[in-house]
Amino acid sequence: MKILIAGELNLDLVLQNYQSFPELGKEVLVEDMSLTLGSASAICAAGLAKLGNTVSFAGKVGADPWGDLVLERLRDLGIDLAYVMRDPSIKTGMTVSITSSRDRALITYLGSIAELRDWDVKDSWFAGCRHLHVSSFYLQQGLRPGLKSLLARAHRSGLTTSLDPGFDPSGRWGSDILDTLAEVDYFFPNEIELQEIAGVTNPADALRSLSNGRTATVAKLGAAGCMILVDGLPVRIPAFSIQAVDTTGAGDSFNAGFLHARLGGRGLIDAARFATACGAISTQGLGGTSAQPTESEAAAFLASHIPEEVRT
Repeated sequence: MKILIAGELNLDLVLQNYQSFPELGKEVLVEDMSLTLGSASAICAAGLAKLGNTVSFAGKVGADPWGDLVLERLRDLGIDLAYVMRDPSIKTGMTVSITSSRDRALITYLGSIAELRDWDVKDSWFAGCRHLHVSSFYLQQGLRPGLKSLLARAHRSGLTTSLDPGFDPSGRWGSDILDTLAEVDYFFPNEIELQEIAGVTNPADALRSLSNGRTATVAKLGAAGCMILVDGLPVRIPAFSIQAVDTTGAGDSFNAGFLHARLGGRGLIDAARFATACGAISTQGLGGTSAQPTESEAAAFLASHIPEEVRT
């Protein structure tokens, strides 16, 4: 199936396994590093392509060496770049990911990340597509004001839609995202994002508060797995017990797995379980894309790790 991603593009400089987390005025060492394809949207696109989907990307990069590297990596992954625009007046974005097997911290220079606008994405680009996905609501500052309109245009063209909000570096968590959700079919916040957007601490209560008659919210709860409402009841899918190498992009690989399974006809619980497997497998390599699974690899993983859903 063909999926369109409208999103941000940047590189990730991943500094892995710090001895202690950096403090002002001090220097710490890490065990490894890599310069990889970054951005939540691109990592999700890569995951969808690895699972066997046809993926087109709409975005912007600078006319600089970082942009060259981003496009080279996307081409290697088989992603259609016909709708990626290069702008010599901007710099390609960059994120430094300071990561360990437990968690990560991110430092981002926005650059091109903030430059895509809703009107840049043409209705003609929806032709032949089944779905439109957008990530990084709060980082995509140029797209954010017109995102609801873009999603509505996609719906009018017969596509389903999804959104991953990402973290809000400003800490304001603007309520405009609640209005945007009226045009979102699948919403993928993590536990912190869910709590801040819903204003409710308990995940099940937060899911209920976001229920709007259209949007299926899939809450990514880290070591606790994920949770989704099914017929109004919260269902939690446990996480898999594995030793992570790098958690960078695991949530984006989760999104790719869920969309692949759901758009392929699986029910919500089966799609969430498949997504959990994709997210877990992706943590076995450095960077967001190096260990993403094929469909057969995810199926084999599931066959040897069978969790039970837990109703709460």
